[in-house]
Amino acid sequence: MSNFDPFEEFGDIDETVERLNDTDSRVRQLAVIDLGATGWPEVLPHLVAAIDDPSEVVRLQVALAFAEFDSKEAARGLVKLVRDENEPVAKAAADGLAEIKDPTAAELIRPLLEHKSAFVRAAALRGLRGLRSPASLAPALAAMRDENPDVRAQAIGVVAYLKLEETLPSLIAATLDLDAGVRTVAISALSFSSQPAAAAAVAAALGDDSWQVRAVAADSLGQLGQAAVIHVLTAALDDEYWQVQLRCLNALGKLRAHAAVPAISELLRSEIAAVRKEAAAALGEIAAPASRDALMNHSGDADPDVRKTVRWALARLG
Repeated sequence: MSNFDPFEEFGDIDETVERLNDTDSRVRQLAVIDLGATGWPEVLPHLVAAIDDPSEVVRLQVALAFAEFDSKEAARGLVKLVRDENEPVAKAAADGLAEIKDPTAAELIRPLLEHKSAFVRAAALRGLRGLRSPASLAPALAAMRDENPDVRAQAIGVVAYLKLEETLPSLIAATLDLDAGVRTVAISALSFSSQPAAAAAVAAALGDDSWQVRAVAADSLGQLGQAAVIHVLTAALDDEYWQVQLRCLNALGKLRAHAAVPAISELLRSEIAAVRKEAAAALGEIAAPASRDALMNHSGDADPDVRKTVRWALARLG
C-alpha cells in the first residue's frame, strides 16, 4: 500500500471522483491513478464504479489500482475485470487476484471456476492458491481434471498450498499427466510430503521424457531429504542433459550422499564448467575424506569459479 496522498497535491477527493465522469479518457485514467495511490478503503466504491468505463485504458488502470488494496471489495472488482474482453485488462486483473490475501475473497473467486474461459478458470485458481481456503480443496481437485493444462497446473498449486496428506494420491497421479508442464508442477508440489510414496513418484520422474521434468524431479528429491533416493539420483548423473546433472549434483550434496562420491568425482572432468563447479560443491557439502584426491587433481581447473569452489570443498575436508 502506498503512503502517497495525492489529495495533498491534487485537491479534494470529491473533485477527483468527479473527474471519473470526464469525457476525456486520459483525465479519467489519471483520476483512477490518483484514487488508487491513496490506498484508502473509502475510494474502493468509486473504483468499482469505474470498472464499466468504455475505455480499455481506463479499465486497465482500474485493475492496476485494485492492486493497492487487499480486501474483499477489491477482489470483487478484480473478479469482474478478469472476465474483460480486453486481454491486457484481464491479465492485469489476474495478477491482482493473485496478490489478494484476504481469505474472505475466496467465496467471490470460486464461482469463476465454472467460467467457459480457461484463462479465467486458471486465473481463479491462481487467486485461490495463496488464500489457502479449505473450501477450495474440492473444486481444485476437480479442476485437476480440466481439459486445459494451464488450469490443471494452477489447480495443483491450490492443492499443494494446503499441504494435506490426503491429497497425496491426486498429486501423485498428476505426475503422469500428458502435459509436461503439469507434470513439472505436480512433482514440485510433492516436495512438501514426507511419505515414501511421494519420494517414489518423484524418483520415477527422473525417467521422464522431458529433461525439464527430470530436472525438477532432482530438485524435489533434494528437498524431500530421503536417503532412499540417493541411488536413483546417482544413476541420473549420466543424464544426457547437463542441466539435469546439475540438479542431481545439488540434490546429492544436500543429502550428504557419501555413496555417490565416486560418481560425483567423475563429473569434475565434465566439459561444462557449471557441472564441474556443482560437482565440487557437492563434494564439499558431503565432506568425505575419499574425495580429497579428486578435488586436489582439479585444483588447477581452467575456470576460476571451479577453482574457487574446489578450494572451498578442500577447506571443508579440513
